[in-house]
Amino acid sequence: MITNINDENFQKEVLEEEKLVLVDFSAWWCGPCKMVAPILERISNENCNIKITTIDVDRSPVASIRYQVQSIPAIKFFKNGEVVDEIIGFAPRKQIEEVINKNLYN
Repeated sequence: MITNINDENFQKEVLEEEKLVLVDFSAWWCGPCKMVAPILERISNENCNIKITTIDVDRSPVASIRYQVQSIPAIKFFKNGEVVDEIIGFAPRKQIEEVINKNLYN
């Protein structure tokens, strides 16, 4: 299951989380964001070792600015409260899973 987050709960849901967190910075009007959403949903349903979240850049500008999101979709991976990796733009499932696996076991 993907968790919808916002500026108010970003600290708790992402930065204080113990496991690897994938944050999908997106917007409802973004075509590539709509294409990546079902991929993330499938990964979320199949992998309990990662927390997958999504945040609307229009409704939560503070996090978007803080993490320098200039293009969407922007997928950022957080571990121990820090960004450890990112994917900018649409990415196929294989690429997303490669980045997840690289960061899960490092």
